[in-house]
Amino acid sequence: MDAFKLMKELRVNYEQEVFYQPKETGLSLIESTTQDDSRISAKCRDAKVEDLWSLTSFFGYRTQTFVLAVNLLDRFLAMMRIQPKHLSCVSLSCLDMAARVTEDECNLTSTDELIRIGQCRFTVSDLGRMEKIVAEKLNFKSKAITALTFLHLYHRIALSHSTDRKESLSLEKLEAQLKACLCRISFSKAKPSILALSLLRQEIDAIQSEDMLEIAYHIQRHLKIADGELLLWSDRVAQCLSDYASPECSKPNHRKLQWIVSRRTAQNLHSYRSVPELPTIPESCWDESESEDSCEDAMSSGEESLSSSLGSDAEGPFFPLHLRRQKHRQYLHT
Repeated sequence: MDAFKLMKELRVNYEQEVFYQPKETGLSLIESTTQDDSRISAKCRDAKVEDLWSLTSFFGYRTQTFVLAVNLLDRFLAMMRIQPKHLSCVSLSCLDMAARVTEDECNLTSTDELIRIGQCRFTVSDLGRMEKIVAEKLNFKSKAITALTFLHLYHRIALSHSTDRKESLSLEKLEAQLKACLCRISFSKAKPSILALSLLRQEIDAIQSEDMLEIAYHIQRHLKIADGELLLWSDRVAQCLSDYASPECSKPNHRKLQWIVSRRTAQNLHSYRSVPELPTIPESCWDESESEDSCEDAMSSGEESLSSSLGSDAEGPFFPLHLRRQKHRQYLHT
C-alpha cells in the first residue's frame, strides 16, 4: 500500500476511534472505587487484564486478540455496574469474543476448555449468555479501532518513508510495550491514536533515528494532535515502561504458558465442569452520575488469579515488575 493510501486509512481510523473508546466517566468511577467497595476497583480490573494476558499467552493467541479483549472489557465496565464476582465471566467472554474475530478457526479454544483453564466457576451456558449481553451493550459486530490499529499503521508509514535503520523499529517490541501499558486502566483513557504515537516516539527516541522522528512529527501534524497532549501521554508511557524495565532480556518469546499443579488442584479444575447452571442475569438502570446500567448477581466467586503464573511472554523490559520476579513457573498436567 502506497503512502497516500496509508495516510488516508490513518485519517479514517482517527475520525472513528472515538466510537470505540471506553466512557471516561465510567473509567473514573472505577479508579475512584476502593477495594472494600462492592464494585470493580482499578486494582481488580488491572489484575483481570493480567489474567487475560496469561490466557492469551497460554493459548498462543495474537496480540490483536488481547488488545481487542481489553478494549471490549473496558468499554463494558465503563458502561455497566459490575460486581467483582462477575468480572471473571465478563473478562472471559470478552476474550472469547475477541478470539473468534481475530484468530484462525483452527487456533480457537473451545469455551469449555477456556473456562477450565481459566479456573472459573461458571458454565458454558453462563459464558454464552454473558457474551450476548456484552455484544448487545457494545453493539459489537466484528471489529474495533484500538491503539494497536494505529501502532500498525504508524509502523507501516514509518517504514514506507524511512531509509534509516528500518530494522531497528521492532513492531514486536512496540506491541509488547502496548500490552504492558494496557495492564493499567489509566491508559484506557488515552485516545488510541495518541497512545500509539507515544509508544512510537518512545521507540524512535531509543534508536535515535532523526529520519523516523521527522516522520512521527509528520503523523502528528497530519492528525492535528496537540503537543501538550502528546507530551502528557509520552511522559506516562515512559514512566510505565521505566517501571517495567529489566536487564534480564530485551524482548519476550512466545512459548505458551504452562503450569505445575498438584493432583488436588487438577481434580478441582476438572470439577468446575459440573457447576450447576446459574440463573439469568437481571439488569437494571442506575444513576447516570455513576454509569448507565447494572449487572446484578449471577455468579459465584472464588476464581484464583492467573497473573502470578504468567509465562515467558511476560518477561522483558516492558512488563510488570512483580510478574518478572516470580521465581517459579507452573506447568499444567491434566
